[in-house]
Amino acid sequence: MTDLSAFPITQKWPARHPDLLQLYSLPTPNGVKVSIALEETGLPYEPHLVRFDANDQLSPAFLSLNPNNKIPAILDPHGPDGQPLALFESGAILVYLASKTGQLLPTDTARRFEALQWLMFQMGGVGPIFGQLGFFHKFAGKDYEDKRPRDRYVAESRRLLKVLDQHLAGREWLVGDEYGIADIATFPWVNNLIGFYGAGELVGYADFKHVDRVLQAFLARPAVQRGLKIPARD
Repeated sequence: MTDLSAFPITQKWPARHPDLLQLYSLPTPNGVKVSIALEETGLPYEPHLVRFDANDQLSPAFLSLNPNNKIPAILDPHGPDGQPLALFESGAILVYLASKTGQLLPTDTARRFEALQWLMFQMGGVGPIFGQLGFFHKFAGKDYEDKRPRDRYVAESRRLLKVLDQHLAGREWLVGDEYGIADIATFPWVNNLIGFYGAGELVGYADFKHVDRVLQAFLARPAVQRGLKIPARD
């Protein structure tokens, strides 16, 4: 049996199955990227809920794995060269899981980099911008009298949706007909924008038919349906 006792995070979240990949997460758009990828690949794993309401992400145990105090993070007991690997940042984890399993990322070099460019598009644009819109529309920012910050993120969110919509015209997924980590990274955020954030009307989501077509195909996948609920909230 693998010994993970050298990793302080296992003191707060004990590994019942230390031979399995350990996932530390919460079912947010960033968190479910990894649970969905794990469900899609079939790689066995053990999920652990990181509770923001209890400030788990600020605990010394979690910071020992991710000093940036963000979810998700993983601890793979069977990393490169058979050594345990601790990893944070959802994009990096997606690339790692795809490389480890040989799934969800094209093997052709040109298409592989095409997939990575759309992954970076999500990491640098879709996630941060949609998240800021959520703050100004749903959370504390909604009480600000000055609506210019909100409107700035509305306009940028709409621009990003237009980029996606134009690209998806005539394509099944972001990289042609090949579903992969770029889709897994992007569509939880689109789903969150119109669902949890309730910003669909605000951004004119009805204008983006191709985005919605692909979102519905994404949500229909059994692995996505499972992954959206992992780790289960108490």
